[in-house]
Amino acid sequence: MRGMTSRERVLAALRHEQPDRTPRDFWAEPPTMRRLFAHVGHSDTDKLLDSLGVDVRHLDAPAPPERAIGGVFQNFWGERYTYQQTPWGPLRQDVKGALAGPRSLAELEAFDWPTPDCIDRSQLKAQCARYARHALLYGFADVWQRPALVRGWEDMFLDMAERSERVHFLCRTFAKFYVEDYTRAAEITRGRIDLYLVISDLGSQLGPLISKAMFSEFVAPYLKQMVDCIHRLGGLALFHSCGTVRPFIPDLIKLGVDVLDPIQPTGPEMQPEGLKRDFGARLSFHGGIDMQNLLPNGTPAQVAAEARRYCEVLGAGGGYILGPAHLFQPDVPPENILAVYRGAT
Repeated sequence: MRGMTSRERVLAALRHEQPDRTPRDFWAEPPTMRRLFAHVGHSDTDKLLDSLGVDVRHLDAPAPPERAIGGVFQNFWGERYTYQQTPWGPLRQDVKGALAGPRSLAELEAFDWPTPDCIDRSQLKAQCARYARHALLYGFADVWQRPALVRGWEDMFLDMAERSERVHFLCRTFAKFYVEDYTRAAEITRGRIDLYLVISDLGSQLGPLISKAMFSEFVAPYLKQMVDCIHRLGGLALFHSCGTVRPFIPDLIKLGVDVLDPIQPTGPEMQPEGLKRDFGARLSFHGGIDMQNLLPNGTPAQVAAEARRYCEVLGAGGGYILGPAHLFQPDVPPENILAVYRGAT
């Protein structure tokens, strides 16, 4: 009897069926990739992912290039950042965005907002053909965090408390863009995309960044819009939020989120045993291997043991895709990245 293809494995797990093994995903910062390639002795991404048994491929649709403005860099949305040098290359560090500071609603509306035409989707068909046996993930949609980066976190929080119409304008602008972006990608690929990513970090190390009431007003309507769009397109919604987000999980389930990432292990309430027990019948999970302490500081044997734990706990009866609790960072030894996948079951 033949084994499952990568795509069959992922989709079975997300149907909460037990696959032949736990499916795997991989993502890393560019400096991490340079360090890892130096360790393995080549720079072929597909060869590396195949050697690790990675089942998901992330489709690439480039956005417009960044530009330098007054000593910082700005992307097509108006996020601004610098680059911190590491031994393996530069790593992005966010600063206040293009719309930080006192701004009227009219000024926000007058900003040079991008249109979905700016995304280069010309290679999506070819990528689908290349990765025919893999599960495919598309996008980098954001309905609250990226608006906050453009506005500046302090101003975004003040707006939520005092000037709600500005927050709704920003979130509505981003959601409208990404609904169209995802719709075009689905049309180009004829519905082949399995997972669509939606990002908004809602948690800190200690708890939620915003109240449940603010989540309901400023995040939930736009997340629901994205999830409904993704489901209409025949895909599953992978929602990314760092931090301690357990208080939001019941709401995320009601909104239709299919998969929660990165299940950052910030404390007892974000441990896999409790998450699987309380939510595993209604939600799948993605990620979880500790990026802050274990991966940079642990031994390969410790990393492999933790990967086995997550596969056995969250992967019981399906419902889990193995991966790190954020993009692999450049301070993670290559041996520990490899150990995540060697420890998987």
